[in-house]
Amino acid sequence: MSYEVGAKIISKKPHACGGKVWLIERVGADIKIKCETCGKTMFLTVDQVKKMTKTYLSLGENNA
Repeated sequence: MSYEVGAKIISKKPHACGGKVWLIERVGADIKIKCETCGKTMFLTVDQVKKMTKTYLSLGENNA
């Protein structure tokens, strides 16, 4: 799966704040994601993001 900046993912487990939706802010050797609920940002490896992802919403699905 290839991730793109601006897309969103829904995680399997909620963040400590209770949010499950994350915005992808940077893609490279690692991925920077931001919690939509509290604004916390994290850098994770691609494998870690794949493991935590329940649903991937591409840019087109976000705007609909």
